[in-house]
Amino acid sequence: MVQQRVLLVGAGIFGVTAAIELRRRAHAVTLVDPGPVPHPLAASTDISKVCRMEYGADELYTALMERAREGWLAWNEAWRVTGEDALYEEGGVVMGSRAPMAPGGYEHESHELLKRRGHAPERLDAEELARRFPAWSTGAYVDGFFHAAGGYAHSGRVVAALAREARRLGCEVREGLRVREVRGDGRAVVASDGELIEADAVCVCAGSWTQKLVLELESCMRATGHAVFHLKPSDPSLFEARRFPVFTADISRTGFYGFPLHPREGVVKIALHDLGPVIDPDAPRALTRDHEERLRAFLPGTFPALAEAPIVSTRLCPYSDTRDGDFWIASHPETPELVVAAGGSGHAFKFAPLLGGWIADAVEGRTTEASDRFRWRSDLRPAPGREAARCRDPL
Repeated sequence: MVQQRVLLVGAGIFGVTAAIELRRRAHAVTLVDPGPVPHPLAASTDISKVCRMEYGADELYTALMERAREGWLAWNEAWRVTGEDALYEEGGVVMGSRAPMAPGGYEHESHELLKRRGHAPERLDAEELARRFPAWSTGAYVDGFFHAAGGYAHSGRVVAALAREARRLGCEVREGLRVREVRGDGRAVVASDGELIEADAVCVCAGSWTQKLVLELESCMRATGHAVFHLKPSDPSLFEARRFPVFTADISRTGFYGFPLHPREGVVKIALHDLGPVIDPDAPRALTRDHEERLRAFLPGTFPALAEAPIVSTRLCPYSDTRDGDFWIASHPETPELVVAAGGSGHAFKFAPLLGGWIADAVEGRTTEASDRFRWRSDLRPAPGREAARCRDPL
């Protein structure tokens, strides 16, 4: 492959992983971002992101996540980080269901696929759930399972570490540079101050801003906002990782998932994986009263020890949503010099160890095992979406 000058627009998890992989393949890489890295308004920011294999009956994403998990473990080892410095925490994942797991349901299909692929998820009834994880003490969740091969990543710290690695490898990382326009031939961008930056290929990794730069994608992608809460428990010991792993709480119906007590921040993060409202990523963001009311209605029947916990901070996390929930990692069918790597749809971060390879392959014109799912699909129409954990009709 001939060395190219590749310009990456956006230094979130798509951009920083792509920069590293392209540089390792001997390309000259420039990575630009409008804010500091990690950008405080990007989806990749915040303190944590779930890393789970459970994708209902979707075997492709499950198989890809098996590989990604090995990548997370390898990164921890390569960066020699342990304890509170670990970038990936593997404490397992609890998936609770308020009704008996049944065929067609997210928890049931995830559980059965894990078993078929040789994993060992542990089935939990209400009594066993409360015995092992006492914060789940209400008895409302009568079925579910625990899977030890999962956990969470310290997302903001991961992006910062990857940006440092990109610089170490020789990538040019330009912070505080906002792109106003991507030239139609895919070989240059125009910055907000009028600077023209040329390259052999441009890859737009701009998350929720992508459709603002590649206007033909306005009908295929949208930016949506999703509530994130940080709560301060009165009894932190109940929520330590060994007693309170990453969880989903009947997520396809309620939308709620969350994390153990953060070792540095001392908060329990709970968030919504739902359809969310459409937002302008450049506009001010704030949670609504409905968001907090929904959380307060959820907590007493799930984690009563958090029912009165103060909310110390909130965030509206921006998703770059595709119409079908699959990622968009492909070159333009008519202008191959233009590549788009976006459409994370709220579940891309966990695949960070694989993203860079997929994006570099798209830049180089190679195919991968996921090329068909992540292809350029401008004929995309609104669809239910494939990501089985996504809540579409909260109770």
